[in-house]
Amino acid sequence: MTLRYSYTLFAPIYDALVAPFTASARRRSLALLSEEAHAEVLLVGIGSGLDVPLLPSGPRYTGLDLTPAMLARARRKAATLRLEMTLDVGDARCLPYADAAFDVVLLHLILAVTPHPEQVLAEAARVLRRGGRILILDKFLRPGQNAPLRRLISPLLGLLATRTNVVFEAVLAQVPGLEVVSDLPALAGGWFRQIVLRKTGF
Repeated sequence: MTLRYSYTLFAPIYDALVAPFTASARRRSLALLSEEAHAEVLLVGIGSGLDVPLLPSGPRYTGLDLTPAMLARARRKAATLRLEMTLDVGDARCLPYADAAFDVVLLHLILAVTPHPEQVLAEAARVLRRGGRILILDKFLRPGQNAPLRRLISPLLGLLATRTNVVFEAVLAQVPGLEVVSDLPALAGGWFRQIVLRKTGF
């Protein structure tokens, strides 16, 4: 089962399943955009648009998602809020944007979904301007953390929706030119983390 197909099936119930659990963490992460009044901001894996009602005014927003059914829901949310926003169908592993096109890239609940998180992070870095930030909210194992159940169920869950065995530090090590600005526990006893990266190189 492809991710596009599984998320097409999940689209009608995704908000009900995910929104209550993640709203507070999303709000904290997106509050950082208040510092970016005139920024170009890219939301990779925007999904059904759970971030859309929480976006501060000022920045110019572009959203991208692999699944048209999810993107249609994001489009309706943006229209309801009268938020001018460009929404594109595309693959996070090969973003259809020029190098250094954005000041901020959001990766909310996407790195642990994709089977190739290092490619997604590398693409986010490519389209980011030097000095720009990547805002991450996702679930990660710590280096050396056992978490046997999370590792055991990850292959099955990865086929359906998400993976539970991603080690962020291992992903970051494969993408040069990024530095960690902050790394804070967000949800579930620190399994979900709110991470800010800055692009230092090209």
